[in-house]
Amino acid sequence: MLYLDNAATTPVRPEVLEAMMPYLTRWYGNASSHHTVGEAAADALADARARVARVLGLRAGDIVFTSGGTEANNLAIKGIAVAAALRRDGAAGALRPAHVITTPIEHESVLESVAYLERLHGFAATYVPVDEHARVSTDAVAQTLRDDTVLVSVGYANNEVGTVQDAAALAAALRERRVPLHLDAVQAAGWLTLSAAELGYDAISLAGHKLGAPKGTGVLGIRGRIPLEPLLHGGGQERGRRSGTEDVAGAVGFATALELAEAERVEASARVGAIRDRFIARVLERVPSARLTGDPVNRLGGTASFTFAGTSGEAVLLELERRGVVSSSGSACAAGSDEPSHVLLAMGIAPEIAQTAVRFTFPRWLNAPLDAVADAVEASVAAVSTPGR
Repeated sequence: MLYLDNAATTPVRPEVLEAMMPYLTRWYGNASSHHTVGEAAADALADARARVARVLGLRAGDIVFTSGGTEANNLAIKGIAVAAALRRDGAAGALRPAHVITTPIEHESVLESVAYLERLHGFAATYVPVDEHARVSTDAVAQTLRDDTVLVSVGYANNEVGTVQDAAALAAALRERRVPLHLDAVQAAGWLTLSAAELGYDAISLAGHKLGAPKGTGVLGIRGRIPLEPLLHGGGQERGRRSGTEDVAGAVGFATALELAEAERVEASARVGAIRDRFIARVLERVPSARLTGDPVNRLGGTASFTFAGTSGEAVLLELERRGVVSSSGSACAAGSDEPSHVLLAMGIAPEIAQTAVRFTFPRWLNAPLDAVADAVEASVAAVSTPGR
């Protein structure tokens, strides 16, 4: 069985598991405890925080460990927006609703966080349209800025079609207006630079299980100058930004996975990108109904996504699995939904075509052509195609 759904999750790397084991067995203390075992855990947590900060180009104090990308996105969007709205009103504890900007192709954790601000706190939100390749225009974002805009949240790389946004250009445009930029970089880590200096972001979300760390690990990197209202209240861990006993082993595992992915990033992205391009070309040549979705150039090295008119995406997936290939129709976070992808709809793809989508996402260790997979795609589509559909 060949697993080509790495955008959904990846296996834990052996090096990561090895790094974590001492903090699951011997040095399992609570990092807030003032004894030898607790202090060993606290030292490991501080070291993991510093290692993550080095990869991102942030300060150690800018790193907040979370339970994953969804929590990091929620904390960034709600935390930054609410803190800014509170500061806009001189009265203590009073919240003056403001304006946030995002796009309609974002991950559900972004869209639902923005919807929460609209529904429960009276915020205004603008959803900047994207083009047929899922690209958002920096000029279009800039034109939607208002005097009360407190946050722009954009996915660095889309989780369904792999399109990469020009984060540095967005950040530069927003900097002129002093509006913070949050990047959902969950899919980008290990494929694209995460450097704060190069990209200019103010906050960035990451998830460990996309990198070879366990599920339930993640990070929000947020510059210290950005006020943040916490979502979780309690003992004041993570400098008061995320209360709860820290997962020391998880933090160590995340830091290890991120360092490994960053060390391999440039070579892996080029190698897998070449395999991806050959695979895409073969599918488009062999399958007449195939249409590539996402930006044909500015896309993640490990993502190839298509629609196959005249089929059902789910039927194609079943045929592929019968032939030994595991892939997906899109985001695992929308599993069980019969609705067409909101990403594809926002790109202008008709609902009946959007429901034929299939996404292949490759591991960073891939080093051989996928001609046999392309052949399996051809056979699977032929097996389920409905003439004239």
